[in-house]
Amino acid sequence: MPFFGLILGTISGLGKLSRKKIFRYPCIVYIDFIRGTPLLVQILLFYYGISGLYSNATGNSLQIDPILAGIIVCSINSGAYIAEIVRGGIQSIDKGQMEAARSLGMNERLAMREIILPQAFRRIIPPLGNEFIALLKDSSLLAVIGVHELLKSGQLYISRTFAAFPVYIAVALMYLLMTIVISRIVAYSERRLGVSDRN
Repeated sequence: MPFFGLILGTISGLGKLSRKKIFRYPCIVYIDFIRGTPLLVQILLFYYGISGLYSNATGNSLQIDPILAGIIVCSINSGAYIAEIVRGGIQSIDKGQMEAARSLGMNERLAMREIILPQAFRRIIPPLGNEFIALLKDSSLLAVIGVHELLKSGQLYISRTFAAFPVYIAVALMYLLMTIVISRIVAYSERRLGVSDRN
């Protein structure tokens, strides 16, 4: 999910900065809609809404795989937030960098790829890490459509044993462990890129 969200977010962030309205406006609408609506609503809208529309249009039923639906919705949701992170990272780079690249004969696309994006990427690592952690925790919402993620598995175990407190504590500790691992990876990446910059 983070991989697809990162690709979608990068494309959307660049699209929002585009001077061409045909690229900019759809990206603005997408980002504003996704950031302005709850993830839970998006999950239910995609999983049940698309099936309902298909049934009304064709008269046939459509069963969407819950895991596939979860991957798509979480990627779309994460992509909107990453788009704003990417846009902010690009805009934080001094405009003189682009001007210098253009004066060396680079076109705008080449300058963006070779000069601006590598510098912006170093700056957006911390907020990207935060977004990946938020996405990991928000994946628990997929339980509402039957995805057997960590929380859903815990709920199924509780339904058999009625041991709610220890199970929810275990689930919380597992999420905590995963978020700590992501935080450490992000911190390591920051240190590595910091060393690279100094060299």
